[in-house]
Amino acid sequence: MKAISYSRYGGPEVLEYGVRPEPKVGPDAVLVKVRAAGVNPVDWKCREGYMDGLLDTVFPVIPGWDVSGVVVRPGVAVTEFGVGDEVIGYVREDFLSRGTLAEYVAAPVRTLARKPRNLGFEEAAGLPLTGLTAYQVLVKRLEVKRGETVLVHAAAGGVGSLAVQLGRHLGARVIGTASEANHDFVRALGGEPVTYGEGLAERVRGLAPEGVDAAFDTVGGDTTKVSANLLAPEGRLVSVADPEVVDYGGHYYFVRPDAGDLRHLTELAEQGAISVHVSQTYPLERAADAYRSIQEGRTRGKLVVTVDWEEAGL
Repeated sequence: MKAISYSRYGGPEVLEYGVRPEPKVGPDAVLVKVRAAGVNPVDWKCREGYMDGLLDTVFPVIPGWDVSGVVVRPGVAVTEFGVGDEVIGYVREDFLSRGTLAEYVAAPVRTLARKPRNLGFEEAAGLPLTGLTAYQVLVKRLEVKRGETVLVHAAAGGVGSLAVQLGRHLGARVIGTASEANHDFVRALGGEPVTYGEGLAERVRGLAPEGVDAAFDTVGGDTTKVSANLLAPEGRLVSVADPEVVDYGGHYYFVRPDAGDLRHLTELAEQGAISVHVSQTYPLERAADAYRSIQEGRTRGKLVVTVDWEEAGL
């Protein structure tokens, strides 16, 4: 099969487009014909070795954890999915090696859910990691309630844009940090935009003088400290970007695969409560360009890599 892979840590230049063996399908997995794969910042952090202390790496590595596609072969113990089922998945295993930037991926059923019927494969590929991150943080960690005020950082990005929509669905007031160029986008999602950077604390205080009930940090660094200082009494803070958030009384969170949560996201998408904005797609052979773009930052919504089976004649 054709795939993107890397045999050593490094920048986008270590990514190679070529032929890799088709993955074996374990008893509790299904073979998915990949139609699209979401691109996420954690992918390049893995590729550059920043996750080496957390996850074993078996080179060569096919990057990517997000996928949308079609089941072509279920494992012998699988009853949840059959041939032809359209699925989405946050296909993270406990080591780095078998990712989703390929024509096929062997996906454990614990990582999969049915694809939303109203989303194309490109949009659907952008939902799993970002959607699960937003859902698990807002619902399970921050326990956002109706009528509360929530601060979401990088509100125009992949995770942030889903968090704004989920926050509004939960009945919260959502303040989202974004560049001025993305303010209208954040408003369209249901959030109240504020410009990030110097003076952010004063701008947020202008909208929420008594502080925010919950803050969702997707940036880290100084943003984490600022978020802690903007909390109302008994306010809660979670960061997915900075483990040092615990020094400010907050919690660090790393998203986990959860088929039940993913099914709920599918339902929310089909109800129209959430949507995925794909700003640009790249063919599989140009995946390195997608990673160069996401590492530059300030991406609106999601970047997605596609596998065009019809054009390839496969």
